[in-house]
Amino acid sequence: MPGTHVPARAGVVLTALLMAAAVCNLTTGGASVALPDIAGTFDAPQTTLNLVALGTGLGLAMTVLYAGALGDRYGRVRLLCIGLIGLLIAGTAASFAPTIEFLMGARVLTGIAAGCAFPTTLALITALWAEGPARVRAIALWTATGAVATVAGSVISGALVVAFGWRIALLLPVPVAAAALLIAARAIPRGVEESVEPVDHLGGILSVAAVAALVLGLGVVFAPGETGAGAGLLVAAAVLIAAFAARQLRVAAPLYDLSIARRRLFWVPAVAGTLAFGALVGAMFVGQQYLQNILGYDALQAGIALIPAAIALLVCAPLAAILVERGTRTAMIVGYIVLIAAFGTMLAWNETTPPVVVGLAFALVGGGASFVMTAASRSLTSSTPVRRAGMASATSDLQTDLGGAVMQALLGAVLAGGFSHVFAGLIAASPEAASVSDDVTRALQASYASAAHVAANNPAAAAQILEAARLSFVDGAWAAYLVGGVALVLGLIVVAVGLPTVAVEKELRGRYRDEDALTAP
Repeated sequence: MPGTHVPARAGVVLTALLMAAAVCNLTTGGASVALPDIAGTFDAPQTTLNLVALGTGLGLAMTVLYAGALGDRYGRVRLLCIGLIGLLIAGTAASFAPTIEFLMGARVLTGIAAGCAFPTTLALITALWAEGPARVRAIALWTATGAVATVAGSVISGALVVAFGWRIALLLPVPVAAAALLIAARAIPRGVEESVEPVDHLGGILSVAAVAALVLGLGVVFAPGETGAGAGLLVAAAVLIAAFAARQLRVAAPLYDLSIARRRLFWVPAVAGTLAFGALVGAMFVGQQYLQNILGYDALQAGIALIPAAIALLVCAPLAAILVERGTRTAMIVGYIVLIAAFGTMLAWNETTPPVVVGLAFALVGGGASFVMTAASRSLTSSTPVRRAGMASATSDLQTDLGGAVMQALLGAVLAGGFSHVFAGLIAASPEAASVSDDVTRALQASYASAAHVAANNPAAAAQILEAARLSFVDGAWAAYLVGGVALVLGLIVVAVGLPTVAVEKELRGRYRDEDALTAP
């Protein structure tokens, strides 16, 4: 197989890999649109809703790095099939959740299963397609498929929520996983360019714990009453990351080769891609709730509003593949400028924002993410030897999974904290503040859905409560989009300063190939 341009039955193989990538992303996109209905079922506060939506992204992010190494060593196709089977089981369990805690756990298990499957998809593309235009096209399709599936998951799930309820919507990935499993088990070649080095299992465990602490810490640090717990988790994440790095520098066969990770064409695209995909997921997460709570969309309408993002992702993917040939830096700068424009548009949203402006914002998010992610994935895979394809794939997956989880956790926490803070001020300023019990105050500050529930039980004050909830949510969402916009500006600076011109980029890639040839076993 090495030395050929494409594998036998390339179309079938690529279809299987794209379906597997799609199902992993479907699991992350569907919950956001269902959150208002899930909140109504379980009367859950905003912080808990954030963790429900975050669960799959958390499971994915904490698993992909370790899973990428396991696939390189023990068989990528085997791990892909194990992950798809896990998705079938955990996805089904989530739809039958009797409690919000069970649902959170099932969502995390769904993410862990997806984390076993997802890193193998890009690793197999890298191993089966030789360096060249065919691989670039395959990676562009892989990038677009994953991002479009995230958006499509929200659109289709919105329709299912309206027609059948959120439990049926959470079953959406299950039939796709079954189809991907059947094709993958039969069509994908096994044993291509796999590693014979031992797996650093201790490093894998440290990576899982570090990512889990980081994502959970960001998810709760801004929540009312959870600042101490969140700060403790973030400190633990810093310690675990340091321990992981020290381990990788000492061990003979590192899980994550820091000599490769230090390359300019590796770490800069990794950071840039993480922020870009995180922006896409964060915009969808906050935006879906904004459309339903503030603009009055139902779940289906909120899902349809994301279609411009899917169209932009598809249209921009081939354009990004062309632009990448003019340099990773150029493609990423274009993508970041578009993303910043998207968040600027969202900052201008209000209670009278027309659908065309909503669609424009999501189209800009999708288009910008497509340019950045295509460039990042190509740069990562071409900067890494094929025998370490799992590392490149896991890093690319971390961009989507860690970026999505971190930005969703961060923006969700800012949204929840902003909502609670503004509502607390409105309660304190109300003439009836003294008559509001502590329990009612906590319920009003918990989430928009919780405030709406209080309003339903207090008809005389319902209009006042709902207006306060709307004002609080708008301010919380504005703060979340502002934080996202600042993060994107920082990402643009990293790209502009850290990436070289196209001529230097080509020189560096040649140097990397020579170094990898000398160190090959």
